[in-house]
Amino acid sequence: MTATALPAEPKLQRPPAERRYASELEKLAAEDESPRPPGWALSLQAARTFIVGDESRGISRKFVGDPSLIDRALVTLATNRGLMLVGEPGTAKSLLSELIAAAVSGDSTLTIQGGASTTEDQIAYSWNYSLLVSEGPTERALVPAPLLRGMSEGRVVRFEEITRCPLEVQDSLLSPLSDRVLAIPELDGDSMVFAREGFNIIATANTRDRGVNEMSAALKRRFNFETVFPIADFKTELDLVETEAAAALSRSGVPAPPSRDVLEVLVRVFRDLRTGDANSGRPQAVMSTAEAVSVAHAVGIKAWYLRGGTAVAGDIVDCMAGAAAKDNAEDLARLRRYLEQKAPKRKGPHWESLYQARNLLPG
Repeated sequence: MTATALPAEPKLQRPPAERRYASELEKLAAEDESPRPPGWALSLQAARTFIVGDESRGISRKFVGDPSLIDRALVTLATNRGLMLVGEPGTAKSLLSELIAAAVSGDSTLTIQGGASTTEDQIAYSWNYSLLVSEGPTERALVPAPLLRGMSEGRVVRFEEITRCPLEVQDSLLSPLSDRVLAIPELDGDSMVFAREGFNIIATANTRDRGVNEMSAALKRRFNFETVFPIADFKTELDLVETEAAAALSRSGVPAPPSRDVLEVLVRVFRDLRTGDANSGRPQAVMSTAEAVSVAHAVGIKAWYLRGGTAVAGDIVDCMAGAAAKDNAEDLARLRRYLEQKAPKRKGPHWESLYQARNLLPG
């Protein structure tokens, strides 16, 4: 009887930064001779190099933005103040917080995802109710959440979209940020957890969420705010979309990413819609670089798996409606006006392909 080969274990879709760039982190740590803040895995200079890259040392560039922003962010985390990254959706705030946490702590997974249903249990700690019933509130029954783990282990905690949480939930960070202490009143005796060296918090917030659950003045005082802006330079954004789309398509089994000419059309459309004009207007949907990468990913998958070929600019229209319009009929009309009025004015076969595909828009 012939033995049946077991299927290969599926690969992780997106390993954390400390696994994706493990060799770079090991190299930087081995060569790092600069002073390190207490509890840090790398010095500030090595952490900066990890994020902004250094071709001469074989360290890839991972964040496209102002290097001085990285400097200020790292300096903030070396103090006793938290770091708040704010900006438009899709400006790589979460990626930046992940990279910083990986460089500082060697672990970017102590993450709290903010939302309307986020509770203090998900932030600080909860209980194993079976043990709680049988033993009462003991350390064995305690289930640490990211904040308690970060304080106990001296690691950076990431809090994504903090302003989407209710105010009373946000304010559970006041004591950990100011006094570096977390009270667990249910425990008898030693009920205070004091933060170890290396602990701090990186939070992110979208400027479009302002007014949802605005932070209290007390909590704002415990953070330094840094704004992450959209990429200003066209070529820089195009290079990033090309690199990230190629990586995403490779993970999806697509060996042939869209050509640079097709991606140039895609990025130009996104930048035009992002700024808006008197005729087409600016969509309410977020026309971010991250959305452009997502559309480029979809364009490549459509071309490879449905046609067995390479992408053309006309594929952008079919894949873009969900990104540029979402469920907003007015945004869909804006995209249609753009394709009918502005696309024909652009020169070249790829723009002609885009224009000819305008009827692929739904509705």
